[in-house]
Amino acid sequence: MRSILLNITSNSDFEIEVFESDLDHIHFLIRYVPRLSITSIVRKLKQESTYPIWHSTHRSFLFKHFWKDRTFWSDGYFVCSIGEASPDTIRQYILTQG
Repeated sequence: MRSILLNITSNSDFEIEVFESDLDHIHFLIRYVPRLSITSIVRKLKQESTYPIWHSTHRSFLFKHFWKDRTFWSDGYFVCSIGEASPDTIRQYILTQG
């Protein structure tokens, strides 16, 4: 998943600075230009990663667990800005989530 998502950012106006996954979700620290909306970034990551993950070596596992909807991502997401927090503090928090 990491390589798929990083590949998406190589053709985008945003970059993933920090990426860590948990059992059922992913934490990102993303740097983006202000003209982009968060919704457009999330949509791009979800839409463009769905096809590659379904056609990867994990295909049989996904069919077993998502056979009805053939989906991968949930509809929702949580986003917040780092506000007054130090980027290094946020980076360390994300790295401890795995």
